[in-house]
Amino acid sequence: MEVDEMEARIPELQESDKRVENKKKRDEERDDDENMSDFPCKSVPSTKETPSKDTQLKDGSDLLNVLKRAVVVLTRLPEYKISALRPPTPQQFYSEDDSLSSSDSDMQWEPEDDSMPERAPVIISSAFAHCSNETTKIRPNLPEEEVKVDMVVLARKRSMRWQRGKILDIVTREDGRLKYKVSFEEKGKSLVSGHHLAFDTTPKLEQLYVGARVVVKCQDNKFRFRPGVLAELPSRKNRLRFLVYLDDHMPVYVGLPLFHLVCRPLEDVVDDIPDGPHKSFMRQYLKDWPYPHLTQYRAGQSLNVELHGAQQRCEVQLIDCSLMQVVFQDNQHKEWIHRGSMRLEHMARFLEMKGAEEHKNDSD
Repeated sequence: MEVDEMEARIPELQESDKRVENKKKRDEERDDDENMSDFPCKSVPSTKETPSKDTQLKDGSDLLNVLKRAVVVLTRLPEYKISALRPPTPQQFYSEDDSLSSSDSDMQWEPEDDSMPERAPVIISSAFAHCSNETTKIRPNLPEEEVKVDMVVLARKRSMRWQRGKILDIVTREDGRLKYKVSFEEKGKSLVSGHHLAFDTTPKLEQLYVGARVVVKCQDNKFRFRPGVLAELPSRKNRLRFLVYLDDHMPVYVGLPLFHLVCRPLEDVVDDIPDGPHKSFMRQYLKDWPYPHLTQYRAGQSLNVELHGAQQRCEVQLIDCSLMQVVFQDNQHKEWIHRGSMRLEHMARFLEMKGAEEHKNDSD
C-alpha cells in the first residue's frame, strides 16, 4: 500500500521539480537580460548559425567578463621629440613662420623679467648655419671668368662709389700687374686694378662664399654701387637672404640680383677695406665664422649705440634675424644695426675683453 502511494506521488514530484527548474531558468534569463541592458553595445553582429539559448547565455556572460571599455590617453610630446619625428624640408620651401619658430629665434633669448630692461643682453656665438656649404669661407676652386676689352663692368670711381662702365684697354705694368682702363657711363675714365672691377652679370650660387668681395646696388640710385663683403649665405636663420657688410659698416640683406662679384679679389679681402674700426671688425668676424657673436635684444629695449663718435641712447624698434632697427632718442634717427656690431656698447666691451684675453694667451 505504501509502495502504491509512492508510485502515485512520483509524477507529482517530477512535475514540481520541473516547475522549480523552469523558474530557475526564467530567473537566470531575467538576470542575463538585465546585465546585457547595462552593456554599452546595443547589438551584436549576427552569424549564419543560430545558437541555442544556453549557448547565448553562456557566451553573453563570457563577453561581460572579457570585453572592457576602451580608453584613449593623449600625451603631449616634448618639442625636441616632435622635431626629431618631423621629416626634413628642402630649404627652398621654408616659410617665414618656420624661420621665426626655429630654435635660435630671438623670442627664446628675450629677458624674462620685464622690470629689468636695462640689464646687459645675452651674447651668444652658436653655430649659424645648418650645413657645410653655408659655413664655408673658402673661395671655390673654379676657373676665373675672362675679363676682356669692350666688356661692361662695374668699376671703382671713389672709395664708396662704383659705377657701370666699359673696358677700353688692358695695360700690363712692368711688374706684370694688369690695369684696366674703364670709361664710365655717367662720364669720366679711370685706370683700375682687377680687385676694383666687378662683373655686371648676376653671380652663380656655386661662386659664392662667406668672405666674398662684392658690390651692391644702391637703393636710392640704381646707377651706383657700394663695395662690401658677403657675411651670410641664405639659410633658415636669415629667411633665405644674403647679408652683405658694406665698407662703411652698414649691414644689408639683399637678394641675388642686387649684388655682383668682384673680378679679381685680393687674397685677403679685408686688405681692400679702408683702415678703421670696421676693418678690424670684419677681420674678427671672418675669423669667428661660422660662430659669429650676436647680442640678443628685443623690441622696446633701450641700449647705447655709437653715433658720430659718441655713445647715444636709443631704443630697439624691430628685430630682423641678425639685424635690428634702432631709433635714437635725441634726433629720432633710425637705422639698421648688426647685432654683433662693435657700435653696440655691450658688444664693444665684449670684443675688447676678448681681444685682451687672446693677446694674453698669445704672449704666454
